Amino acid sequence: MTTLILAIGLVLVIEGLALALAPSRIETVLAMFAALTIDQRRRLGLIAVALGVAVVAIAKTLAA
Repeated sequence: MTTLILAIGLVLVIEGLALALAPSRIETVLAMFAALTIDQRRRLGLIAVALGVAVVAIAKTLAA
């Protein structure tokens, strides 16, 4: 449970930094996502999930 809370906190920090440091760039990125097809967005989401799981696994291995 602690790992989940830590992960959510880190996501909020990164998202907050993106919004605070480059708010106009967010609109550009969202427009790029809107131009993708549903299948491309799904693939991108699955890749992000896989990378996230890998990073968490590596972090837990290094912490042990």
